[in-house]
Amino acid sequence: MSRTTAPKKKLESMNLTELRARYLEVVGEETRSPNKKYLIRRIEETLAAKKRRSPTHRATATPPSAPPAPAPQAASTTDVTQHAHGRGRFAGLSVQELQAKYLEVVGRPTGSSDVDYLKWKIREAEAGRVTVGPRPEREAKVREDGKRIIPLSFDAEALAALDKAWRDAGLPSRTRFFMRAVHRELKAMGATEAAAHFAPKEG
Repeated sequence: MSRTTAPKKKLESMNLTELRARYLEVVGEETRSPNKKYLIRRIEETLAAKKRRSPTHRATATPPSAPPAPAPQAASTTDVTQHAHGRGRFAGLSVQELQAKYLEVVGRPTGSSDVDYLKWKIREAEAGRVTVGPRPEREAKVREDGKRIIPLSFDAEALAALDKAWRDAGLPSRTRFFMRAVHRELKAMGATEAAAHFAPKEG
């Protein structure tokens, strides 16, 4: 039996150094991976691929009497035009151009840079399936002490990670964390007057 057809049991009996050498021999590149299962899998996949590409295997797999496949017909100009219009209408647009088109069609700006989302939203707005125009501002709830409550939403995993971070930092509450974060960001933006409203309280 040749070395290139070593059974799986033989690969599994190799130590890491031997597997790396076998990987180099079969795959054709060096690896420092410590994962034996990964190395064995890549070696086996490469050996299988080489076997499929071998002349003997191709001759067995393709009957000699099989008729040649018909030459593909050239697509008509109409087909090409319909394909480009149906799937490639925004193909040449950059993210900035898509955002501008979004503003034009949806009627409000977006900070999204997700190309697929921008294309989908534009098409939905053109078809009348989504609301267009500026969204009305949500009215903030007002507490008895006059402070306003604004809505913030996070998924559960992100919020749990956030709460762990400010607790580990020794902060007394989530609100204190947000106040400090907003203060620091406004200062970095040069909005010192606005930042003063969020300055940490003494004591």
